[in-house]
Amino acid sequence: MAASPARAAAFAILLRVERESSYAVELLHSDLLDGLSALDCNLTTDIVMGVLRWRSLLDASIGGFVPVALRKLDLEVLTALRIGCYQLAFLGRIPGHAIVNESVELVKLARKRSASGMVNAVLHKLANARLNNARFGLVNSGEGLADVYAHPQWLVEKWVQQFGFDQAEHICRYGQKVPITALRLTSPGDEDELRKSGVELVPGALMKSARLVLHGDLASTEIFRSGRVAVQDEGSQLIAALVSSGKLILDCCAAPGSKTAALSSAWPQAQIIATDIHPHRARLLRKLVPNSNVQVITADAMNLPFASTFDRVLADVPCSGTGTLARNPEIKWRLQPEDIVDLQGRQIAILNASLNHVEKSGRLVYATCSLEKEENEHVVTACLQSHPEFTIVPAQEELLKLRESGELVWAHVDQLVSGPFLRTLPGIHPCDGFFAAVLERTVRY
Repeated sequence: MAASPARAAAFAILLRVERESSYAVELLHSDLLDGLSALDCNLTTDIVMGVLRWRSLLDASIGGFVPVALRKLDLEVLTALRIGCYQLAFLGRIPGHAIVNESVELVKLARKRSASGMVNAVLHKLANARLNNARFGLVNSGEGLADVYAHPQWLVEKWVQQFGFDQAEHICRYGQKVPITALRLTSPGDEDELRKSGVELVPGALMKSARLVLHGDLASTEIFRSGRVAVQDEGSQLIAALVSSGKLILDCCAAPGSKTAALSSAWPQAQIIATDIHPHRARLLRKLVPNSNVQVITADAMNLPFASTFDRVLADVPCSGTGTLARNPEIKWRLQPEDIVDLQGRQIAILNASLNHVEKSGRLVYATCSLEKEENEHVVTACLQSHPEFTIVPAQEELLKLRESGELVWAHVDQLVSGPFLRTLPGIHPCDGFFAAVLERTVRY
């Protein structure tokens, strides 16, 4: 008996996520799924994302039956156990004996046959128990949130301290669900074409140009494959809208290009310079945003190879990504507290360099998809100390302008701000977690 194609693909993806620090969402759209049926692709996605979302809870369950510490298990063996445990806990429609047998075959596929008896025994015990899902109930302590919603303890404690217990719980709960797919439409006919292709849409909650996919196979439509509609979280669309109009726009750290594409579509008369430090990501950016008003340059945002100034700059910097855990759950298991300190140093350097490319009366939007103050408010504060020629433009003023123009459809603008900054929280707002600061140069030094 061989492992099913769906489980074999999930096994391969999870191993690469662990060994190569790859992102699951990218691998789930790679050639690893070539030849799989639509049903098998769905099962592969379910297993991969489910294992990553619930990893600590699965490990706690497995650990009760394994005779050694989990860290001593070969990665292939532990991954097969996680795949089996996840299915037993969450996919009740699949018979327990089939789950056990398939996981044993995965171990054999990885040439770890000597561990097959142990995997068989552990999963049979779990199959007899069929994990009690009632344990995923409400809790009332920071430690409980981390256990119940399968998040690192240190990260949950930070959120409880920063946002309060209730909002921290909303953030954790949102991270354990499959987020709805949001699209950015570029022309009035896009929606009709998608509907004719069997994709059911509803209006977005934040942005006029956004649509949410309720049903249908978006990936099979010609309009999606051609790039005429793009998957883009509504919070990401809002960040791009904050940049507003400009004749000459610099987009730092632009790859993979969703915000670049939004800027290009919104301001077709603008000249946009989009940069990324990695050549392969710059090539991807050029492929995904072939628009004639976009020039792609491979360059380090901390040392751009030109002295030009721009009336609009977007510094959407590399960050921890803690606002996107529903889409990228592997981040929470990789991230360590010291990583945030390292990221902050890079972010300050990028923002300081980017500010030098803003012309007088020009504006820069600093943005992250992080929830952490160290990457957000603290970075802006540090950079303004060395750039007194810049002032913060209150985000609420800019959001009200977007609301008046009809571009922003969310009624309660005050809910999208934290002090002078834009702040969205997953589970609180209908999007991923984003932060943005609008900075204006008032004096030329």
